[in-house]
Amino acid sequence: MVAEALPAQGDRDAGWRDVAALLGARALTRLRMIGSVVRPLAWVLAGIAVGSWIVGQIMGWRELIVVAVILAVTLAVCALFLIGRTAYDVSLDLARTRVVVGERAVGALTLANRGTRAILPSRIVLPVGSGRGEFGIQRLAPGEEAEELFAIPTQKRGVVKVGPVSVVRGDPLGLFERAHRRDEPVDLFVHPRTVAFGGQSLGYLRDLEGLPAADLSRDDVSFHALLEYQPGDDLRHVHWRSTARTGTMMVRQFEETRRSHFVIGLSRSGADYASADDLELGISAAGSIGLRALRDSQRVDMRVQGRELPAATGKQLLDSLSAVETGKAREGGIADLAGTVAAAMPLASVVVLVCGATVPSDDLRLACSRLPFGARALVVIADTRADAPALRRIGDADVITIGALEQIPLALQKVLA
Repeated sequence: MVAEALPAQGDRDAGWRDVAALLGARALTRLRMIGSVVRPLAWVLAGIAVGSWIVGQIMGWRELIVVAVILAVTLAVCALFLIGRTAYDVSLDLARTRVVVGERAVGALTLANRGTRAILPSRIVLPVGSGRGEFGIQRLAPGEEAEELFAIPTQKRGVVKVGPVSVVRGDPLGLFERAHRRDEPVDLFVHPRTVAFGGQSLGYLRDLEGLPAADLSRDDVSFHALLEYQPGDDLRHVHWRSTARTGTMMVRQFEETRRSHFVIGLSRSGADYASADDLELGISAAGSIGLRALRDSQRVDMRVQGRELPAATGKQLLDSLSAVETGKAREGGIADLAGTVAAAMPLASVVVLVCGATVPSDDLRLACSRLPFGARALVVIADTRADAPALRRIGDADVITIGALEQIPLALQKVLA
């Protein structure tokens, strides 16, 4: 009988421990909720009130007891301001979620009372990146709405998180504050500046698996039509059956098939740039060239140290560039990036490397030597100190230096000349 009673007693003890742990967890959650609404000043006043009450009772000083009572009443009255509903229906709307550096992003914050009782005045906090905006909302009757317009300055490229909206209830002295989050945050993409330019593409490579182009050729792999022989045509392309039937020598005409895999390698190593402005210029140059390649219906891939950036469309490309940050030293420089490009994209037809002016010529030569065999290589050096674009060659690669975004069209004209 004793042996059977011991397990039952152990089960009851375990059950009580589980209940105690559950109650303790709930009590701890409640204490955290209470602590989250108490501001530091309230804790200080509460400590002074308790200390004054204890010292007043021990020493018999009525003045300290009066001080303790006044502080306790003040804390109690301020805590009453937390009572009330803040069940707003919140709507955060940005007119544009994608802007260019320097443009202002305009948005609207709408709060509606969908309940049957009025909502007392509240304070609305809207986080914007590392800062925040505050709005005072007056009393809202049932069915009433309030709208606040705001503008976000965009002086720097990046991805700015707007929201989530917090509805704050508190007292006039700032002793207590209760915040309720509403709505979901919205990402604001601040795109780098880009420049549009025309002219010819940076180049294609003929390839058996390429896309047929509108240009006709006397020598390619995609048959188009038969033409009469012209001096200089390759005799290997003579169509002898048609020649025998017509009595005139006929040769095959072809559509050019072009491989258009356009790769941009953007270095984000801080050691490759003389200043932060040079890095921003390099990012803008990469974006401008990438957009031009997309307009030419080329397949565009973009890489930085450590990862590949989505660049299938212009929106994806600019969104990706908005989030580019300076890399870590262990990720390497332009030479390491070129090796990654060659390993990941060995069939690229055109490779554009973008870096700063602090990269030594030996590192540029090493980077160019690592690029895929047969690919056309172009290096863009961003140097805000340059007054005019310059062109030089390192091995088989064209190297252009630009000092401003507007110099890209002229620099590329020199390359294509």
